[in-house]
Amino acid sequence: MAQLIDGKAIAAGIRREAEREVQALRNLGVVPSLVAVEVGHDAASELYLRRQERSCQRLEIAYQRLRLPADTTEVALRREIGHLNRREDVTGVILQVPLPSQINPRVVRRDLAPEKDVEGVNPQNLGSLLSGHPSLVPCTAAAALACIESTGLDLRGADAVVVGHSETVGKPIAILLMERLATVTTCHHGTRDVASHTRCADLVVVAVGRPGLITADMIKDGAVVIDIGINEIERDGETLVVGDVAPNVVNVAGWLTPVPGGVGPVTVAMLLRNTARALARQGPLAG
Repeated sequence: MAQLIDGKAIAAGIRREAEREVQALRNLGVVPSLVAVEVGHDAASELYLRRQERSCQRLEIAYQRLRLPADTTEVALRREIGHLNRREDVTGVILQVPLPSQINPRVVRRDLAPEKDVEGVNPQNLGSLLSGHPSLVPCTAAAALACIESTGLDLRGADAVVVGHSETVGKPIAILLMERLATVTTCHHGTRDVASHTRCADLVVVAVGRPGLITADMIKDGAVVIDIGINEIERDGETLVVGDVAPNVVNVAGWLTPVPGGVGPVTVAMLLRNTARALARQGPLAG
């Protein structure tokens, strides 16, 4: 039976660190502020947004949700981001995903000012991560790593499989694991037999957005399993939030992140820390 990784406890430690950094900034007379930009409405993202707002309020980080209509054009969204980049009272910007089909996220992420990109998704920040000199690390990838490290797993030489290769989660966590000398295999929709890889892995990280994708017969006994998926399903007339890992994996894995309560709270805590560090890199504080 897997031991559940307590994301809330890990997040609490990171929040305390962020709180100290925010207080140090306030002592210098500056206050972090964060604007979350959402285009349309995605029910599965609502939990993350509510956590953002509550957490920012606790740390006295100014927080605003900028809600744009679902039919917003790519040009209009880029104009809004340019405006936020120029606003001196905005020190951090997060672009909520998913975006409507008429908007190319790769194009829009390029418009985010790197020093305000608190999710670390601008190509400059991703390039810094790839080069081994990270600045602002993507929050979910950093959160997944924190959850892994909490288990005590020795990553040096460990066989790790990342299922999912998005630019904001899958690829960054693979890079972070390689930096710690894990042997990393990345699976995606082109992989012919995902199970043949996951069955041999000491560590499996899943970030796809498909409920129940990873089942118990795909996991090695005692493996660490990090479930990043957030999916809404209907069961017995109720709407439930579940991950990408099937419930029966708990009978095989050694460690497992629950959904909710696993990677999610840690991701929000990483966002707070990045928001503080983004401000510390801006203007007269940068030196």
